[in-house]
Amino acid sequence: MAKLTKKAKTLATAVNRDKLYGVDEAIALAKSNATAKFDETIEVALNLGVDPRHADQMVRGVVTLPKGTGKTVRVGVFARGAKADEAKAAGADVVGAEDLMELVQGGTIDFDRCIATPDMMGVVGRLGKILGPKGLMPNPKLGTVTMNVGEAVKAAKGGQVEYRVEKAGIIHSGIGKASFAAEDLRANFDALVDAVVKAKPSGAKGKYVKKIAISSTMGAGIKIDIAEVAGA
Repeated sequence: MAKLTKKAKTLATAVNRDKLYGVDEAIALAKSNATAKFDETIEVALNLGVDPRHADQMVRGVVTLPKGTGKTVRVGVFARGAKADEAKAAGADVVGAEDLMELVQGGTIDFDRCIATPDMMGVVGRLGKILGPKGLMPNPKLGTVTMNVGEAVKAAKGGQVEYRVEKAGIIHSGIGKASFAAEDLRANFDALVDAVVKAKPSGAKGKYVKKIAISSTMGAGIKIDIAEVAGA
């Protein structure tokens, strides 16, 4: 059995694994545990009472974090003509049509979010096996297949994040950086939880939000008292 490092032991003892923390207390503890040499991300994990193998229990959507993510998001846009110009003016990092498709097919993916105009989906569809597994396939339900490419680009760069439940019924999402003020992290936390609660699928039975935990990138998970979380 591998021995814990001194830092790992310190982090492990800083968090009471059997305690349910209030949201503000948990955020403060996660911030204090973020002692890495880089600005750690504060992450939230929500354990939901759903089975995503069933279509009527899938939970997926987007939410704009009011205080931003603290990350630089690279946005790629599939568009032509005036819409391509609109995307560039809004700050898109990569814009193209068949030329962009060829780059992606060749293994060059210089974007973290992908947006497309509806008329480009014939082209983008050929990249399904590449973009799909990476979670980059544009989707009209997520607002990434749209004629309003300018607004979509600004939203992607301004703090909008996508969430999607994993096979085990868990959603993971960052809500900002450890350097953020505690109140800003709380605002982002509330926005994420509210969006997930409102996205409750029709097939979900029983308790929907079962557990919530928060941590920094390198820190221990801190269990949150769900009774303190509005709507959960």
